[in-house]
Amino acid sequence: MAVFFPARPPPFWARRLRFDHASEETACRQGDTMTGVLEGKTAIVTGAGQGVGKAIAEGLAREGANVVVNDIGVTLTGEAENAGAADAVAEGIRSNGGQAVGSTASVSGWDGVQQMVQSAMDNFGGLDLVVNNAGILRDAIFHKMDPDQFRAVIDVHLMGSFYLSRAAAGVFRNQNGGAMVHMTSTAGLIGNFGQANYMAAKMGIVGLSRAIAMDMQRYNVRSNCIAPFAWSRMVSSIPTETEADKDRVAKLKRMTPEKIAPLVAFLGSDSAAGISGQIFSARNNEIYLFSQPRPVRSLHRGDGWTAESIAEMASAFRPHLTPLERSADVISWDPV
Repeated sequence: MAVFFPARPPPFWARRLRFDHASEETACRQGDTMTGVLEGKTAIVTGAGQGVGKAIAEGLAREGANVVVNDIGVTLTGEAENAGAADAVAEGIRSNGGQAVGSTASVSGWDGVQQMVQSAMDNFGGLDLVVNNAGILRDAIFHKMDPDQFRAVIDVHLMGSFYLSRAAAGVFRNQNGGAMVHMTSTAGLIGNFGQANYMAAKMGIVGLSRAIAMDMQRYNVRSNCIAPFAWSRMVSSIPTETEADKDRVAKLKRMTPEKIAPLVAFLGSDSAAGISGQIFSARNNEIYLFSQPRPVRSLHRGDGWTAESIAEMASAFRPHLTPLERSADVISWDPV
């Protein structure tokens, strides 16, 4: 006899909360009063030569952080382009009164990430926050994807996040504290076409972050993910062949990379104590907390199962199956 267990009711976080301000001017004034949450802390931001990474590095500096700006200066697909990108961003931060140094070390090798950590120690005397943002794309439909295309994306996104996090872990353990923020993507959390390599890497980062959070909790080290929504060169590769795609891209352009930085700064600050192993998203003026996989339906049969008996009862699962949707299908409302 099969026993049915109903799905749990929607959890408390499945609600949308909206905070309205009298005007954008008021919101800006309120934002201005929150500077300095990272005063005296040091951060490494990878892929910080442009786009989301650049905005994060500049945002952390405005919050008082010393920043190691890391970028090897490559195109979206990983070819050499501008080796001076990191230094240019660091110079811009310094010209605005902040503290920053550039780094052109590669995230996809153990030696490079150790150089980044050493740069933080040598220039600023410590390390408190790691932001794993570096990434490339090698999109292809799965049955046409070459092994090299898969490996290249895994090496930068997933292995790069592991390498730098592991290099920083010893410092964090010794000082009994630190924070890591890893960039995942709704392409991985939900889905997208032609990005098996990217989706695998981004879901791998979620598991990596969760493992770090659990293993290093005893040392007061926090690890969280952000799935950023912002118009950047990585997002600019979205095809615009249909009117629906063109409309989607037009809406994405409203979401500037600068909107991601406050969430990163918060997660790296002491105000985020006790928040670890979570998945957040920033989308224009919205912040999301994502659920993580948990059982939604179960069946029990006292005398065990056969393939035939499973087939007979499989209809109980069908209403609860997750559809094959893209990110845009699930988060379909206009950015607000």
